[in-house]
Amino acid sequence: MSNITKTLCPYCGVGCGLEVVHLTQKDTEKDIELQNSAHRGIDNPVVNSKVNSLDQPKIKCQESNRFLVDLVKVRGDRTHPSSQGMVCVKGATIAESIDRDRLTYPMMRSSLDQDFQRVSWEEVLTAICDRITTVLNTQGADGLCMYGSGQFQTEDYYIAQKLFKGCLGTNNFDANSRLCMSSAVSGYVKSFGADGPPCCYEDLDLTDCAFIIGSNTAECHPIIFNRLRKHHKQNPDVKLIVVDPRRTQTAEVADLHLAIRPGTDIDLLNGIAYLILNQKENYHAVDHEFIQNHTNHYGEFIALISHYPPDIVADRCGISIADLETAARFWAESQRVLSLWSMGVNQSTEGTAKVQSIINLHLLTGQIGKPGAGAFSLTGQPNAMGGREAGGLSHLLPGYRFVANPQHRAELEQHWQLPTGQISDRTGRTAWDMIRGLESEEVGFLWIAATNPAVSFPDLERTKQALNRSPFTVYQDAYYPTETSAFAHLLLPATQWSEKTGTMTNSERRITLCEAFHEPLGEARDDWQIFAEVGRRLGFTKHFNFKDSSEVYAEFAAITSDRPCDLTKINHDLLKTGAVQWGGLRLYTDLKFHTANGKANFAPYHSKGLAEPPDQNYPFVLTIGRVYGHWHTMTRTGRIKKINQMHPHPFLEIYPKDAKKYNLSQGDLVEVKSRRGIAKFPALITEAIAPGVLFAPMHWGSLWADNAEANNLSHPEADPYSFQPELKACAVQIIKL
Repeated sequence: MSNITKTLCPYCGVGCGLEVVHLTQKDTEKDIELQNSAHRGIDNPVVNSKVNSLDQPKIKCQESNRFLVDLVKVRGDRTHPSSQGMVCVKGATIAESIDRDRLTYPMMRSSLDQDFQRVSWEEVLTAICDRITTVLNTQGADGLCMYGSGQFQTEDYYIAQKLFKGCLGTNNFDANSRLCMSSAVSGYVKSFGADGPPCCYEDLDLTDCAFIIGSNTAECHPIIFNRLRKHHKQNPDVKLIVVDPRRTQTAEVADLHLAIRPGTDIDLLNGIAYLILNQKENYHAVDHEFIQNHTNHYGEFIALISHYPPDIVADRCGISIADLETAARFWAESQRVLSLWSMGVNQSTEGTAKVQSIINLHLLTGQIGKPGAGAFSLTGQPNAMGGREAGGLSHLLPGYRFVANPQHRAELEQHWQLPTGQISDRTGRTAWDMIRGLESEEVGFLWIAATNPAVSFPDLERTKQALNRSPFTVYQDAYYPTETSAFAHLLLPATQWSEKTGTMTNSERRITLCEAFHEPLGEARDDWQIFAEVGRRLGFTKHFNFKDSSEVYAEFAAITSDRPCDLTKINHDLLKTGAVQWGGLRLYTDLKFHTANGKANFAPYHSKGLAEPPDQNYPFVLTIGRVYGHWHTMTRTGRIKKINQMHPHPFLEIYPKDAKKYNLSQGDLVEVKSRRGIAKFPALITEAIAPGVLFAPMHWGSLWADNAEANNLSHPEADPYSFQPELKACAVQIIKL
């Protein structure tokens, strides 16, 4: 029998289980032929593990003409409860990226205008520790920053927190989850008293009404959507509402598509609440007993909602009153309403307010803590949830603790055997604060790991200028080159999903042990091992005395005792028997929340709209998003032939009448200009986009296309609670080239 290693897809937060099958040479020759014929035909967004197109044999490294990995094929794990054997094209082709353009040894240079030189680990580790010591002595701990990633395993996240927030005494650790999920975090905390999506994937099979807002789930979380769509098709009474300015693949199959104007989400949500409260046929849906016994601030909420009658809301949102009333009726008539959202809600200056406004509707109708119902944020990255558990944002500490809470700091100091007051009471620098710190020369050391901010950050020109000013940047990644490597002084080779063993937590709070199935390539090391070695060399030997990642996880899990994300019964040995969900299948089934009085909070917000609305000079709203095959900045998917064939180039969606006004034909090159920058895209003329709105994907950085970086156009204005930038929308003008 073939030897099988169980692991997890390293792309989005769905968390699909994978099986890596180690083949004999005979098996491989047969599978290569099957793969070559079947793989050409992957056209469906979702495929099942039984299909031969998922069987990925070991890929021959074109650069070195040798096999770097054992003979393997990758398929969906049918025993994994989250994905049930399904994977999308990204998971199906993942093996192809194992040895493409890998960074396999450390490199260093003294200035950005020099070429990198290969050096030893001893040299780079010495350089890192010397620089950290110099900054501590000259600028203090606030001059040190690390920017991490939702692609870290939980063990990586945890050791980074212990090093920076504990031993070095700075909370300047932030992660690309700040650009992705931080509004969901702050919304959950403000409404429920703690982070943590309360729902599970089983709810996709049980809901009466799915309300998808700000998420093209069919393309960005296809396995989740496939499961929901199956339930929707098999049950004619189940309703699907999709809120999106674009008619996406998700919206195409909706019972009701609300193509609202960008920035009017809160108007819509408050308008639905108004109709539930004030229309006689809907009023039965208001759960007065739940509101009375289990919520706070209901009076303030209904007072605010009175300002959102249907005529005003429909006009602001650009939809009909009839469609608004249909949405309210669908919600009111359903016993189990499941709301799902992602970047379209989170990436906003009103992100927290939008999340809480969604939750308000659940509280109003008692749609929480029961099967098929609840407010469910769809996580963007494979381990953004694990990062939240491990304290991987600048205001957090491990175990859903907060930097600002003196008791939480004291608990960690005791756990970590650190002096009282060692953990700073100062909230650390957020991702964008790090850019501002480079501009003001307050940051003397920047460590970037497993992410690519030179493509993903807002206002890219300003971002790149700041990175150019960094006096010392360490960049740690599995691939080279990336756009960010151009701004580094030191390059550290990191292992990736196939070479390291650790845990990841998906959107439904399910933890999976991802086991390595081949040796690290070249001199690559696990992220946590690199952080731990730096800690030991800085004099914190006893704090980083771990022999493997299972010991790291055991220490982390112990720290979560009696916290909302209590993981104390979970360890690597248990996870070897299968994935485990913390908190039970659903949270809040007892209707007790983590607030001071145990009640959930209504949160009344007026709509403020876009931070940068269109005007006479910049008449269009550009919304930035994702396509099915690519993920984030193409560091991995850009190196996979099948995906590049599916998505050969970036594009700009534009409505036909808008295109006609500018004399644009299909495929014409369009220059898009904002107040910050310029990008160029081929025109894709389509009625799937609303008039006055444009859409461009964010994936293509400077390595993959010329002048097609969508985030050249975006702005850094951020939510006041989550500090998440409004990457989703900015005002632009266009010119035909």
